[in-house]
Amino acid sequence: MVVSGSISLKKEKEHSIKRFHPWVFSGAIAYTSKNIKDGDWVSVYSADKKLLGFGHYQQATISVRMLQFGAADLGKEFYLLKFKNALKLRESLFDEESTNCYRLIHGEGDGLPGLIIDWYKGAAVVQAHSWGMHEDRFKIAEALQTLLGSCLNTVYYKSQSTLANGKADIKDEYLFGMMAQPHAVKENNHTFLIDWESGQKTGFFLDQRDNRKMIGDYANGKSVLNTFCYSGGFSVYALNQGASLVHSVDASAKAIELTKRNFMANGFSAEQHACFALDTFQFFKEHQNLLYDIVILDPPAFAKHRDAKHQAIKGYTRLNAAGLQQVKSGGFLFTFSCSQVIDHDLFLGAVTAAAIQTGREVRVIHRLSQPPDHPFSIYHPEGEYLKGLVLHVS
Repeated sequence: MVVSGSISLKKEKEHSIKRFHPWVFSGAIAYTSKNIKDGDWVSVYSADKKLLGFGHYQQATISVRMLQFGAADLGKEFYLLKFKNALKLRESLFDEESTNCYRLIHGEGDGLPGLIIDWYKGAAVVQAHSWGMHEDRFKIAEALQTLLGSCLNTVYYKSQSTLANGKADIKDEYLFGMMAQPHAVKENNHTFLIDWESGQKTGFFLDQRDNRKMIGDYANGKSVLNTFCYSGGFSVYALNQGASLVHSVDASAKAIELTKRNFMANGFSAEQHACFALDTFQFFKEHQNLLYDIVILDPPAFAKHRDAKHQAIKGYTRLNAAGLQQVKSGGFLFTFSCSQVIDHDLFLGAVTAAAIQTGREVRVIHRLSQPPDHPFSIYHPEGEYLKGLVLHVS
């Protein structure tokens, strides 16, 4: 890797890096060398001129994302070695016969801040969350080809929605090969059709795998409401485990069509399931008297930055109060937050406020999180972004 410049930190601002936290905030920087542009590799020095490591520079609140701590050489195989280490972990987690889709690279959790790579049986979908990863996208594709060889059919780069436009012409594109879509994959022996070109995120919400399985464990003989269903993942698991009734709700008509295709791919008939292309709050309003044994609330992130935290907490309270009202006595509410700035305690507080509003007896049965292919570094607790609760409602 070519290092284009350097930054120096203010006095005593090096402590977090010495504790291996991967973010350098703009307020910690005392000096930036000339002609550095967004996406460049830079060396990072303490105030007393000691080399702390290397990372990607970006003119933003998080100014450097650290990719290498210490003075170790940045060789040509930097990405390849990181990918090998990540793949070794995933191969220990999954049986390819039953699950052939997973997150291969999870940003800071795999020592690569700003980079997401999801694996869909032959397809690697790459998503950059920093300008440095955007600039290195061809190196990343090359390392994937070296690592995966004939198992890799295509590398699709999908970062138009994650990088701010204006400084570069970001486009979603194939960096290697091409595959027809929708592309069928298996997750715990369930079939899902993936469309990474036009689907949300990289095409599927891989982070709910373990929680989908838990829904299945609870679903036998139960009526289930799956809100914000996207492609119907929770619904497929519930039906496969013998749910008596499943209703899926999403505001997007396109998501509902994908849900229906996934039901067909798993051998379910239209009579076993009903879909509603409706806003979740509108569905609750129109079906106040329709109660379920299990209600699932899996909304998109309500807060993507700290300034939105207060409104997000109000939103989670309102949503969970409405959801609790749709649960039969003796039933269960599965509720989630994927907002990174809302930690477990804040989420629990919002749900507690919702329970108080309803006046119902509510007990916490499980606390849920992200699966092991979405690891977070012990030095970067912010990486634990997915929070979930299973509530028993009387």
